[in-house]
Amino acid sequence: MTSWNETGQIELHLLGQHGTGNALVFEAHMLLDPELCDKVLWQKKTYGIIQSYSRRQLKKEIEAVHQKLFTQPEHISFSQKIRRLFTNK
Repeated sequence: MTSWNETGQIELHLLGQHGTGNALVFEAHMLLDPELCDKVLWQKKTYGIIQSYSRRQLKKEIEAVHQKLFTQPEHISFSQKIRRLFTNK
């Protein structure tokens, strides 16, 4: 099982927030401990999955705002102003 301290150290490593000396020591630990290397890999993959999910959620929220602003009658004047900004004059 991974300890909270170890998870924190892995996070600092992945985010590049270790000082130079600590980064070298951590990398040496990774060379000596294949299990730590695996934990780093899985934490990195987990961060990637979380980032991908967050981007999809943000895109959904942006699309919902877009639909609301450009399709609902109470926002017609706003949508017309925006459209005029992007038309050739």
